[in-house]
Amino acid sequence: MAKVSKRYAAAKDQIDRSKVYTVEEAVDLAKKPAPLNSTETVEVSFNLNVDPRHADQQIRGAMVLPNGTGKSQVVAVVAEGDKAKEAEDAGADFVGSDELIQKIQGGWFDFDVLIATPNMMGKLGRLGRVLGPKGLMPNPKTGTVTMDIANAVNEVKKVKSLTVLTKPATSTY
Repeated sequence: MAKVSKRYAAAKDQIDRSKVYTVEEAVDLAKKPAPLNSTETVEVSFNLNVDPRHADQQIRGAMVLPNGTGKSQVVAVVAEGDKAKEAEDAGADFVGSDELIQKIQGGWFDFDVLIATPNMMGKLGRLGRVLGPKGLMPNPKTGTVTMDIANAVNEVKKVKSLTVLTKPATSTY
């Protein structure tokens, strides 16, 4: 068995595994140990009692966290005309059409999310082999291909997180 650190052992001793904690108590317990110099994360699992083998019980969706995650996203928008102006007003970092596509084709990837209007997807389709493996290709299912550019930029700036559940959790805590 691997040896655990003193900090981990001390944190583990503070938790009573036979007790069910409320959300507030669990958050307080997670904040109690001395902070590290690195970024700490907390994983939360929910048992929803669904059977993903049935199509009507599969859970897929995206949500915007009320206070975000603390990360800022660099957003690029491929749009023309009024939609480009709308993207700039919404706070997109990079906005363009053909010139932005040429820049991406040349190897520029200094953005985290690429949003596009449906009429620009024909031109962006040529970049699928480059953008797809990086996870940057706009997709209507994730809300990055839309005519409501302002709303999409605002959601991404608030760090929209995609939640996909395909199988039930098998581990217990």
